[in-house]
Amino acid sequence: MAVRRDTILVVDDTPETLGFLTDTLDAAGFRVLIATDGESALTLLAQITPDLVLLDALMPGLDGFETCRRLKGENISIQSMRRRPRKSPRVDGSRAFS
Repeated sequence: MAVRRDTILVVDDTPETLGFLTDTLDAAGFRVLIATDGESALTLLAQITPDLVLLDALMPGLDGFETCRRLKGENISIQSMRRRPRKSPRVDGSRAFS
């Protein structure tokens, strides 16, 4: 009998971050899906419903804030991720993720 593995969709445009998260989550027993931008994530989410979406807030094109806004009302758990260089200004996207 196959054991169900929880599915996590990782949405990030940085290969290093994707590699780290994929390796870590896979080793922890999760099934990991990857999207490299907001549009790809929305396309994938039209086909599957993961247990969790880890969503980078700052990506080129359709960023995490707009992706999250478009998913409002869907029954999807989303956790935002954000890398910020020490000297870069803060971006307030709290309303998009609430």
